[in-house]
This record gives sequence, structure tokens and C-alpha cells, in this order.
Amino acid sequence: MASPNFSNILKTLSPDLVIHDFKPSSAQSIASSYNIPAVQLMTSGAAVVSFGSHMFNHPKVEFPFPAIHLHEFQEKLFRQMVVDVARTAKEKQSTPVNNDQPPCNITLFNTFRELEGKYMDHLSVTGDKRVVPVGPLVQGIVDDEKEHSEITQWLENKGEYSTLFVSFGSEYFMSKEEIEEIAHGLEFSKVNFIWVARFPEGEKVEVEAVLPKGFIDRVGDRGLMVEGWAPQARILAHSSTGGFVSHCGWNSILESLKFGVPIVAMPMHLEQPFNAKLVEEVGVAVEVNRDVNGRLNKEEIAQAIRKVVVEKSGEDIRMKARNFVEKIRREGDEEMDEAVEVLMQLCKDSKLLKN
Repeated sequence: MASPNFSNILKTLSPDLVIHDFKPSSAQSIASSYNIPAVQLMTSGAAVVSFGSHMFNHPKVEFPFPAIHLHEFQEKLFRQMVVDVARTAKEKQSTPVNNDQPPCNITLFNTFRELEGKYMDHLSVTGDKRVVPVGPLVQGIVDDEKEHSEITQWLENKGEYSTLFVSFGSEYFMSKEEIEEIAHGLEFSKVNFIWVARFPEGEKVEVEAVLPKGFIDRVGDRGLMVEGWAPQARILAHSSTGGFVSHCGWNSILESLKFGVPIVAMPMHLEQPFNAKLVEEVGVAVEVNRDVNGRLNKEEIAQAIRKVVVEKSGEDIRMKARNFVEKIRREGDEEMDEAVEVLMQLCKDSKLLKN
């Protein structure tokens, strides 16, 4: 939103509080100019932010939680991302503002304590800000069953927890080599699957053209290919779904845990490798092993799939994932109530300063 428009909105509505995301904007400085408290909402997880903050501020000190780490082929890219993000944050903070509103010492995170408690605590200490969880904030099941009846009917004919949902989000497009390895991995696993295939807008690509020759015929009714988009929440909530092959985008992880679905972690870029390590650490996922250059391998994919969905060695993973449904239902409401209290107090304190 353009700054003049945002300023006019604040002037007209005079809200008690502004909540803004991390993207570069002047929201905080404009809100402060009207003596309105502004709170940042982080839509990523706390673990990756904690790691990035530690890497930037203490580059020669080892991160205190060894479960969260990078492979060598990922580290260079992430270090550059941390530098870019830190530079953006510094530019935002350096904006001069003439007002009596003190900087807000609260940051909201779309997460919950059962998943990331120790990382939130670490970030609160090192970042000198109170970290308040407000998650998981995920979209519910949209009432569009008629629009996607083919998918629902296909799932109805599969056994309980027998099927994989395969989706890599809307921002990453796989190479032909990656698609082929994943296809072979799904074929070798012998597990049912729904695979959502996406291609860059404007590219005319036939799904069968990028799959291994004969793949569709060989998997038969065991697999369902969906091009473009699928009702992710509805599929994850279905009783036939027993695993999620995911790029480990943060929203996808939160949705998967909300519906108690264990994860076959296949992170692709950005913060996704950290998210994969996190869900593996809490025992609800298996990350697919790659070679030293980060390339996927069909045997490793099949092995991870079978462990998560079929094999006895994955029973604990499946149980822990399903236990998250009740944990989120029970503790999510409590944490949201606490967040409301914190924000209400912030508004009260701000009004006292104005008076």
C-alpha cells in the first residue's frame, strides 16, 4: 500500500493498533507518527529467524540448537539471504520519526509453543523483543467439494492413511530431472498418491511430457495427477491421507500439523531447509536424503515415503503427527487468549502515554 494512502487511513480511522508484516514498508514509522503502536507479525517460523539472527550477530559462534543446521550446498545462499534481510530491517529502523511513541518490543509469530517454544525463547533473549505466538493461522476447509468432486471421490476409494499428498507450493517450479526422480520415487514406493503439478504461468506444458515414459500407465489408479491447484486443506483433512510430500513452506507445515499428517520433507529453497529440520526434530517428519550437490535420488525418496506411510519404523512419526491435532486445538486457544491480553495491554499503555 502506498504511504500517502496508508497515512490517510490511519488519520481517518485512528486505530488503537497496527499489525504489519516484515516486508519493506513504512507502516511502523507512519503509525508512530500518529502515536499508534505498531506490532510486527512474522509469517515464518521462529526457528529460522532465530538461526538467521544468530548467524548475523554472532557469525563465529555455533548456534546452540544443533538440530537446526544447513547442508553445505544450502549455506551460501542462506547467508546472502540473511545479509539482505538484515539490511532491509536496518533501513526500516533508520527512518527518522518525530513522536512520543516508543518502539514496540513485541513481535508476533505465526507459530505455537509446542512446536517452537525453545526457539521463541532464544529469539526473545537475543533479539531483545518479546516473542508472542498467535498460530497456527491457517485457512480452514473451503466449501468447494462439488468443484473438486473427482479428487474427493478418488480419495473415498482408498484405505485409511494409505495415500500421499504431493505438493511443492506455488512459488517453486521443479526441473525435469527433479520431476523424474520424484515420479520414480513414488512409483517405487508402491503408495497411493495425489500429485499436484505446477508450471510457470504462460508455459504450455503437458504433464505427461515431463513424466517418465509410461509412468501414468504403470501407476494406474494408485496415482492421481492434478495440474495447477488442489484443495490442500480438504485433502490433508481426509481420512485416506497418510502423508504429505512437501517443500516445507511454513503454511504447508502448519496445515499438515493441524490435520495430523506426517511429512516427507523435500525442502527446495529459502527458509524451507530449516522448516524441514524443525519438523524432523519434533518427530513428525522424515527428510529425504540428497547427494552433496543437493540432488534428489529416487531410492531415497521411496525409502522416506515408505517409512512415513507404511513401515513399522515410522509408527512413532505417524502417532506424533496425529497427536498434534489435539495439542493445537487445546493449546492454540490458550496462546491466542494470551496474545490478545498482551495486545490489549499495549493499547492501554499507548493511551496512557497520549494522555
